[in-house]
Amino acid sequence: MIPLVQKTKAVLLVGGLGTRLRSVVPSLPKPLASVGDRPFLELLVRQLANQGIRHLVMCTGYLAEQVEAVFGDGRDLGCTIVYSREEIPLGTAGALKCAQHHLQHEREFLVLNGDSFLEIDFNDLFACHKNHNGLATMAVVPVQDGSRYGTVRLDANGRLLGFVEKAGENIPGIINAGVYVFSSEVLAQIPGGQVSLERDVFPKLLHQGVYAVEQRGLFIDIGTPDDYERARKTYSALVTVACCQN
Repeated sequence: MIPLVQKTKAVLLVGGLGTRLRSVVPSLPKPLASVGDRPFLELLVRQLANQGIRHLVMCTGYLAEQVEAVFGDGRDLGCTIVYSREEIPLGTAGALKCAQHHLQHEREFLVLNGDSFLEIDFNDLFACHKNHNGLATMAVVPVQDGSRYGTVRLDANGRLLGFVEKAGENIPGIINAGVYVFSSEVLAQIPGGQVSLERDVFPKLLHQGVYAVEQRGLFIDIGTPDDYERARKTYSALVTVACCQN
């Protein structure tokens, strides 16, 4: 049987302004920040391709031409890449809405934040999504310090109950890891304009079924200079996961 992930597309949200990282990466869009000898975003593309996901949609915005110049049509990485460029900042959900014409034949699809990396079996995430029969499935990870992220509340069956805003307290929690499976019906519930998945869309979907699947592998984002430096120091581990995980 063909793995579930090989039947779908992945959307990478790579259009953010990356203002917190400008002090160390002043002239690049955040996903192109170098980790080792390659752009951070390349690790995500290789991870997807290694697991059989080779049809990608990149939602670009800030310095979009740089992303498009680096990755082109994707053939050098064994993928097919198309682009959905926002002319003004639209937020994570707005960017996804803007790209919906690339997803019109998809029953479900994968969405990833372009500034974070998660060790995950995408096929397992899709299988969990189908088993739960909800509208959306979110990968989540436990962290020792949830103060920067905000946390999620789950019931015993993994159904998402709500979100807890950033409290500024250094306490453990479970956080959204920025990797999702969406059923196509979600697109119809995203309005036009500037819209956030986290603040505007997910809270409205809770009663229709949003589930979380906890992951225990490597997780890192590059949203701040400190975390970017941590990504640089763990480059070898990131490459191993991206290129060798099956």
